[in-house]
Amino acid sequence: MSHHKVVTGCKLVAVILLWLGASAEDRRAGRAHAAEPQEHTSHRSIGLSDLVIVIQSQRNSFHARRGGQRKVEILQQAAELGQGDPVVLLLHELLEYERDWMIIPLLPNLSATYGQSASWFFFIEEETIITLPNLLKVLHRYEVQEEWFLGKRLHDNEASIIHHYAFSEDPSSFSYPDPAAGWALSIPLLQRLAEQIKHKHLKSDFTIDLKHEGNPVSRKEVFVAVKTCHRFHSERVPVVKATWEKDAGFLEYYSDVTDASIPTINLGVPNTERGHCGKTFAILRRYLSKDVPEADWLLIVDDDTLISLPRLRRLLRCYDPKEAVSLGERYGYSLLLNGYSYTTGGGGMVLSRAAVSRLVSSGCRCYSDDAPDDMVLGRCFTSLGVPITHSPLFHQARPCDYSETLEQAVSFHKHWNIDPVIVYKHWLQDTQPTVEL
Repeated sequence: MSHHKVVTGCKLVAVILLWLGASAEDRRAGRAHAAEPQEHTSHRSIGLSDLVIVIQSQRNSFHARRGGQRKVEILQQAAELGQGDPVVLLLHELLEYERDWMIIPLLPNLSATYGQSASWFFFIEEETIITLPNLLKVLHRYEVQEEWFLGKRLHDNEASIIHHYAFSEDPSSFSYPDPAAGWALSIPLLQRLAEQIKHKHLKSDFTIDLKHEGNPVSRKEVFVAVKTCHRFHSERVPVVKATWEKDAGFLEYYSDVTDASIPTINLGVPNTERGHCGKTFAILRRYLSKDVPEADWLLIVDDDTLISLPRLRRLLRCYDPKEAVSLGERYGYSLLLNGYSYTTGGGGMVLSRAAVSRLVSSGCRCYSDDAPDDMVLGRCFTSLGVPITHSPLFHQARPCDYSETLEQAVSFHKHWNIDPVIVYKHWLQDTQPTVEL
């Protein structure tokens, strides 16, 4: 993966680029995705009142507070400058629950509401820091009556989980902005996208998300459930034992057979080649039972998941276990057609006790033992009104499949074409261990 200084590029899970057509003529014209920034003189100066800032906030109480704090900071900075106020919006307040983290379905509404009063839309994450005078200086370089999509350019050197479906033959030809650095759309481009959204359908049902204070939660408050099967007892389980098992307070391996040497627990659910929904729901019921120690948090991982439990415990201090929390790397299924979000299983699914209790008592269940467990959980939580909370620290794939900064990652997934022990030591093992309870 490589990083470049400035871009006009495209991401949004390749949807915007596919809608725009990405023709050679467009690239030469330098409209939606010019290769490098050029100096332009706008017909009129750009002020803060010409700007709409959208903070990609989340519905979970911790993230809603962080997004609200970022909004206050931006408006305070604007007041100190005395040059007018931008419109500052929180993403999770703009859409109905199931789609409240998606930007694409929001564009028609933004166009209709602000298309006549704004010149630029700037999208940021909760942790993105803005210096408003510098932002205006950059935007002033570009003619506001043309189509621009600005940001810090990234591209893939090889096919990745995020983009390989559309750009597998030449992944490096696809440039896209780093969402953590912020990215901007000019009004003409946003309006054209809004019109196309009304008349075109997504080429895929799936959506992939864009990318602390206090003491870490204690070991005893995280119960770890590892899903495995007899086939992988000698291949994958030894990797877990050689890497992150030692950091667990309570951990159990769940398999299709009982193996005292590991040891594993047979929950009475036959092994399936895919899905594992039956096994996961059996884990949920066991977690709530008297058979295991009571803990605030349940972590469910695959036997080929690599994870840093100390980092996870530091992350969990941000969340209230008395709140129904489903945390991990968030994907979406058919969200434009009233679908649902879900936490991907390979990167690790973290559930608060309140969330597990609510789900199990609801009667929501698998339609088959081999149904995709992470998607079924997402569908159940959506029906219960429990938000799926995204963290960019969880990863459904290997480090080489991502281009964003991976420092302090919590998890990676899959052993394919890598040495998992080396990956764990390089990316997940803290070099300065801390004393934890």
